[in-house]
Amino acid sequence: MYFSRSLKNAAAVVAITIALGAPALAAPSGITSPKEAFGHDIGDDYFLANYTQLEAYFKTLAGQSDRMKLVDIGPTEEGRREYMAIVSSPANLAKLDRYREIARKLAKAEGVSEEEAKALAAEGKAVIWIDGGLHATEVVPPQALIAALHDMLTKDDAETRRILDDVIILFGQVNPDGQELVSNWYMRNADPAKREFGSLPRLYQKYIGHDNNRDYYMSAMKETTNVNRIFFREWYPQVVYNHHQTGPAGTVVFMPPFRDPFNYNYDPLVMATLSEVGSAMHSRLISEGKVGSTMRSGATYSTWNNGMERSITYFHNTVGLLTEIIGHPTPMQIPLIPKNQIARNDLPAPIAPQEWKFRQSIDYSMSINRAVLDYASRNRERLLMNIWRMGNNSIERGREDSWTVTPKRIEALEAAAKGKPLVGTGRDAGIDPGLYAKVLHDPALRDARGYIIPADQADLPTAVKFLNALIKTGVDVQRADKAFKVAGKSYPAGSYVVRADQAYRPHVLDMFEPQDHPHDFAYPGGPPIAPYDSTGYTLAMQMGVKFDRVLDAFDGPFQPVADVMAPAPGKIVGSGKAGYLVSHEANDSFILSNRLLKAGQGVYWVKAATKAVGKTFAPGALWVPATPANRAILEKATAELGVDAYALAKAPAGETLKLKPVRVGLVDKYGGVMTSGWTRWLMEQFEFDYQVVYPQRLDAGDLAKDFDVLVFTNGVLPSEGGEGFGGRQPKADDIPAEFRGWLGEVTEQKTAPQIAAFLQGGGSVVAIGPSTRLAKLVGAPVVDALQGADGKPLPRNSFYIPGSLLEVSVDNTQPLAFGAPKSMNVFFDRSPAFAAGAGARAAWYPQGDVLRSGWAVGQDKLVGTGAVLDLDVGKGKLFLMGPEVAQRAQSHASFKFLFNGLQYGPAITAGR
Repeated sequence: MYFSRSLKNAAAVVAITIALGAPALAAPSGITSPKEAFGHDIGDDYFLANYTQLEAYFKTLAGQSDRMKLVDIGPTEEGRREYMAIVSSPANLAKLDRYREIARKLAKAEGVSEEEAKALAAEGKAVIWIDGGLHATEVVPPQALIAALHDMLTKDDAETRRILDDVIILFGQVNPDGQELVSNWYMRNADPAKREFGSLPRLYQKYIGHDNNRDYYMSAMKETTNVNRIFFREWYPQVVYNHHQTGPAGTVVFMPPFRDPFNYNYDPLVMATLSEVGSAMHSRLISEGKVGSTMRSGATYSTWNNGMERSITYFHNTVGLLTEIIGHPTPMQIPLIPKNQIARNDLPAPIAPQEWKFRQSIDYSMSINRAVLDYASRNRERLLMNIWRMGNNSIERGREDSWTVTPKRIEALEAAAKGKPLVGTGRDAGIDPGLYAKVLHDPALRDARGYIIPADQADLPTAVKFLNALIKTGVDVQRADKAFKVAGKSYPAGSYVVRADQAYRPHVLDMFEPQDHPHDFAYPGGPPIAPYDSTGYTLAMQMGVKFDRVLDAFDGPFQPVADVMAPAPGKIVGSGKAGYLVSHEANDSFILSNRLLKAGQGVYWVKAATKAVGKTFAPGALWVPATPANRAILEKATAELGVDAYALAKAPAGETLKLKPVRVGLVDKYGGVMTSGWTRWLMEQFEFDYQVVYPQRLDAGDLAKDFDVLVFTNGVLPSEGGEGFGGRQPKADDIPAEFRGWLGEVTEQKTAPQIAAFLQGGGSVVAIGPSTRLAKLVGAPVVDALQGADGKPLPRNSFYIPGSLLEVSVDNTQPLAFGAPKSMNVFFDRSPAFAAGAGARAAWYPQGDVLRSGWAVGQDKLVGTGAVLDLDVGKGKLFLMGPEVAQRAQSHASFKFLFNGLQYGPAITAGR
C-alpha cells in the first residue's frame, strides 16, 4: 500500500474507482499499447525497455496518433539519434511554427511591449518539457516517459482534453545511450531474480556518466548541446521537468521547493513560481492517496549552482523542476526511518514501511506529470506573461544602474554600521538607512552593462570557445567589425561584446562574475553544511578569458553573431625559411604540435623567452624547423585553429626541449570514473593519442613497453572519496569475458611498486586531486599541508573549500607551466595542497585571500602551499596537481598543466 492511515480511506476510494474503470474514457482507437509493443506493461516487475525499443515505439505512435509529432533533435556521443515527442491537440500541432515563434518572442522579450506580450500570451500555448533517463541507472524516469506518452495519446477525459488544448508538451529521452546500456545489462540475465545493473562495466554516458547533468553551461557533450538548443534557441519552454531518482530513505519522492541558498542572479519570479508548481505537485499526490513526498530540508538539493539541466533554466527565466523518486524493476522495500514517520512542513504525509513495486513509482511519476501539466493549463497565460516579464526585467536592469546584493555586501553593510546607534525605536529600530545607498548601492560596485572580450588576447581561440558556450545556451553575442573605443580604452576589430541588456542577463552575470556563496553552518561555530554541488564556477574565470566590465551605457560597430563560430583564421606570418615559431599561450597550440608529431615532424620548446619579428614570445614557444612536409600542415592547422605561426630566417637561440610523440596511459577502472572520462574526451579534442589502462595491466609491470606517461585522475585510487560512483566490483564469472580485464583496484602492495619502477626507469606520471597520494605510495618526499599534528585532515570547521575557484601564482618559466599566465584561477574541491620543500613548485597559493569565486573556510591554511609540483623520481618525472586542472572540461586556464605534463616528461627524460 502507498498510504498512511490518515489518508487510507480516501486513497481506497481512488483505488476502487481506478479498478472499476472510472468514468469511461473513450481512448482513440488504433494506438499500440506498451504491452503490444514490448510484451510487457510499463512498470512490470523485472522488465526494462531499452532505447531501441523506445525509439521504435515512439515512431509507431507518431504514425498512429494525430496528437503527436516526432522530432530528431540530434546525435548522441555513441551515434544514436535523440528523439523528442511533441504532444498537443491536432489543432495546435497544425500551428506549431506559430506557437514556437510566440514562445521565442516572449522568452527573448526584446522589442515586445507589455500590450503586445499580453496579446501573445492570450494567443500562445504553454510549452512544457518533461524528460527521463538523464542518469540511466535511475530507471523509473525513462520507463515512465513511455507510459506518459501513451497516456497523453490515448486518454480522452476532460482534463486531458484541456491540457492538450492549452499546452504543448515536449517529451524527451535525454540519454539514449545510457538507457540502451542499462536496460540491456539488466535484461541480459534469463533468470529475473538475478537481474541487476549495479555491476555496469562502464559509465552510462560515453565519457562522463553522472556528470552529464553538470554539462549544461559548457555544452561539451552532444546530448547537452541538443537539449540546450531546444530549451534556449528553438522552443523556449516555460517549465522544464527533469525526472530523477532516488528519493530520500523512508520516503517515496523528493519534489520542489528546495532548500536555501538560491542564486542571487536570477529573477525572484523564478522561485515564486517554482514554489507554486511544487505545491501543485505535492497536493496532487496527496489528494490521490499517494503519500511520502518530501521537500526542502528533506534532501540536500538547492538552487544555487548553474550547469545542471533543471538549474540552468533558472538563469533563463524558466521554472526548473527536479524530482527524485524511489523504484526498481526488482521489488524493493521502503525502510522504516523514525524521523520520517512524523508529519512536518517538509514531509506532510509520511509513508509506512512496505514492499514497493516498480509500477507504483510509474504511477507516482504519471501523477506528478499530470500535476505539472494541469498547473500549466490553468495558468497558461500567466506562465507566458511571466517569462516575458522576467526577460523584460533583465533587459531593463541591463540598461540602467543596478546592483546584485551578495553576502559580502551584507558583511560590508554590517561593518559600516558597527558601533553606530540604531535609528528608530522598538521593533522598528534598524541601522542608518543612508548606508543602503552608500554601501549596497556603491556606484563602483554596480552591475556591468556589458562585457568586452578583446581580440588581441593571447588565447583568443579559447575565448571563442567560451563565447560558443554562451551562444549554445541562448545568450546573444556581438562582434565588432571595426576598431572602437569604450570608456577611454581602444579595442581592435574582431573583439566580442556580451551585453547585459538581454533576457538571459542572469546567465550572463553568472558566467562572468564571481559567485559569493553564503556561509552555511549547521549552527554557529559548527561544521559547514555541504553544498549540493560547486559553490564557485565562474566560467570566464575557469577558462582564463580576458574581458573588461563596462559599467556605463556603451555602443559601437557591433554585429550579432548568429551561431557558434570558429576562431578567426590564423596564418603564417613572414617569409623566413629556417622554421616557424608558435606561441605556447594558446591551448590549441597542443593540437598543432600533436599533428606535427604524428606526421613525423620535429617540434621543440624554446625554454627561455624569445624575441623575434618584433614580438616577445613567452618561455615554451614552439619551434618547428622548416621541412617540405610541414608547411602544408601548418597552413591548414593555423587557419583552422586560429593560431599564428611566424616564419623565421634563423632558429631561435638558447636551449630547447625536443618533443616526441607520447604514448599516454589513462588510468580507469571497472564501472568507469567520471574524471577519467572527462580527461579521455579532452585528449580526443586536443588530439593526444591515449590508451585506457586498468589496474590489472598496471600490476603486470613493464609499463615502459607501452607507455611514456600515466595519468591518474580523481577517483581512480580506492578509499579516497573520489568520484567513482563505482561500489563493490562483481565476480569475474558474473560478467562477460570482454570486461573481466577491467576488474581490480590500484593497490599499495601490487600496483605501487610497478609505478615506482616505471618512474625510476624514466617514465612520467601525472596525478590529479586525491590521486596525488601516489607520491607517498612511491616514496616521494611530499607532505600534505592540510593535515593536523595528528596526521589527520584538518577538521571541517577549520578548513573547508567545496568546489570553488582559487587564485594561484605560477612560475611560467618552468616547463610544466609553459604558456600559463603568472597567476590564474584553479578549481579547488577539497583538494590536496603540498608543504613547501619538495620538488619545483609550478604553482602555489600566494599571500592573502585566494578565494575568487565560491565559498572558503580557513583559506589562510593554504598560504604558501604548493598547488602543482614537478618532482624527479629516479630518471622519471612525477607531476602532482592538487586542483582539478581538467574540471569537467571547463577549466581551460589550467589545462596547460595537464598537457605540458604529457609532453614535457617524455621530452626531458628522453634527453637524459
